[in-house]
Amino acid sequence: EDDFQFLLCEQCQQESPNLKLLTCLHTLCRSCLRKNKPTGQCPMCQMANPQGSGIPNMDNLLFTNLQAKLKVYKKIVDGGDLFCDNCKKAGEFWCSSCKEFLCTNCFEVHQRYLKRESHEAKRVVDIRAGSAKDYLEGTRKTSDLSCSNPTHKSQTVSLYCNKCEKALCCICALLDSQHGSFCDIRRETQRRQEELGTMVQELKQKRSVFEATYLMLQDAAARLEQAQGEMREVIQERVQQLVQLIRQEEEEMLVLVETRQEQGRRELARELQHMEGVLQRMEASERLVKNMSLYATEQEVMDMQPFIKKSLEDLKQLQPAAARDQTQPGDFAECRARLQAL
Repeated sequence: EDDFQFLLCEQCQQESPNLKLLTCLHTLCRSCLRKNKPTGQCPMCQMANPQGSGIPNMDNLLFTNLQAKLKVYKKIVDGGDLFCDNCKKAGEFWCSSCKEFLCTNCFEVHQRYLKRESHEAKRVVDIRAGSAKDYLEGTRKTSDLSCSNPTHKSQTVSLYCNKCEKALCCICALLDSQHGSFCDIRRETQRRQEELGTMVQELKQKRSVFEATYLMLQDAAARLEQAQGEMREVIQERVQQLVQLIRQEEEEMLVLVETRQEQGRRELARELQHMEGVLQRMEASERLVKNMSLYATEQEVMDMQPFIKKSLEDLKQLQPAAARDQTQPGDFAECRARLQAL
């Protein structure tokens, strides 16, 4: 049975009596074709299906007929009771041309009247003793061609019309004047087989080119995947370096901020102390001048005024810290510049 797995639908791997042959030469059952109808593509090779809007017209006659023949073979080899299709007695012969089981009496009649038409009936016991391939080979040899004229289906076909490209019986060849040159039908079928064989050989040569291209594309895909992986590692490594650098910069700037903050505290403490001293001097000068105006004698004024005046002039020369041309405590310009540079 493994030798005939090719008879199954190539997608669902199920047996079907309605196998269809697509233009890409893949074989699918109707069910799989309906499922893939929206895509308009073959599910096996993704080739566009010209008849994607419907079911392809080409039946895979080879696979369908082989399935039917194998069912008969299985029925024979399973050992069940077989009956003559004419008289219902025990069937001991099988005619692949008539597709009938025959008893001994019907077989003798069959041979008397149909042997000239190349009907070859085989014993059931002989079929059971042989393989499925032997059985199919026997049915292939006895298979008859049908005349293209539907009214002459029972006639033996031996000719092929090269003009209309159809198989003909002798009656059609003699009576129908529209036909042209003829050749033996067996020769034509052999020619067609050889033509297909030649095309397959040519495709084998071309296939090597496609296989080489396929390998190149696989290699390119592998290189792309490798390059992507390497770039991912480089990015991760670089990001880690940047993170470490930023963390290092963070630590340095935090230390700088702390240092500047401590420096600013000390500077502000000095300024505050200085301001407190100035304010105390001003208060002292105000109190002294006020007390002098209230209680000092003229002699005391004359003696002390120059000294007090000099001190007051020194106080007037003093300016608040905000008016000085100096860096303000807590100035983090360097930190801002380093942050901007990140």
